[in-house]
Amino acid sequence: MRLVVGLASLCAGLLFSQQAAAAEPLPQRWVSAGGSVSEWVVALGGQEKLVGVDTTSQHPDSLKALPSIGYQRQLAAEGILSLRPDILIGSEEMGPPPVLAQVGAAGVRIERLSSTADLATLEQNLKLIGSLLGDEARAGQAFAAYSQRLQRQAEWVAKVLQAQKAPRVLFLLGHAGSSPMAAGRDTAAAWLIERAGGLNLTHHHGYKAISSEALAALDPDVVVIADRRLDGDAARDALLQQNPALAATRAARDGRLLSLDPTLLVGGLGPRSPDGIAALSAGFYPSAPALTEKSLSQP
Repeated sequence: MRLVVGLASLCAGLLFSQQAAAAEPLPQRWVSAGGSVSEWVVALGGQEKLVGVDTTSQHPDSLKALPSIGYQRQLAAEGILSLRPDILIGSEEMGPPPVLAQVGAAGVRIERLSSTADLATLEQNLKLIGSLLGDEARAGQAFAAYSQRLQRQAEWVAKVLQAQKAPRVLFLLGHAGSSPMAAGRDTAAAWLIERAGGLNLTHHHGYKAISSEALAALDPDVVVIADRRLDGDAARDALLQQNPALAATRAARDGRLLSLDPTLLVGGLGPRSPDGIAALSAGFYPSAPALTEKSLSQP
């Protein structure tokens, strides 16, 4: 009899816990840190809930009108708390930890999402954002459409590689006045290069400073530049000026210095990552049919 009563009490307790969790109100005032995280909040219907974003949250343009909480790695508790948020959501890159602890102690929910560049991680992140917005179905649909687009892009690359050799690619991240950092394994940059049909030349993990000698020795077919302050021709010119050895590489001689928006690299895979893949593929294989949505939809 005691066992039956005990089991009944346990079941009742679990049911009450589930009902309490279901009844917990969804956060209404959001602060987001990490460009890709902020973009997903918007893509999943949460833009009206955002009351502040960090400086890497540049897309869509409407986010630029929101109060800034500073750079994601150098947040300040005062600025965040002044916005009276219910939740601070960002990538695992946001910090520093003492600031997050202070914000959490003030009663703000803290959610840190993995920035690992793979689809399994993205799926988990979208599920969480969807649940916090009260629309898990929309998050599931967004992930399915995203996966389908990446699959079509992969098929396009596989077809191109039947006739062409993959270019040897070096990805340089930096800003004017500093030494560039080469993107190695386990980075969003490497993931984009590989998805676009390129062969990433570096084998170290993360981002690492590269010397002029090492740059010249690698002699890449293509160099992709992501500059935090400059873009386009200005970024290329600045990089060439700071790194004369780059001018002697095959990539420079053939005019294959490509630019990529650095915000695509912040906070994990974002809604615009497939656009970045398409742009890189066009630079890697200029003679191939354009990788457009129309071409991707064709059998």
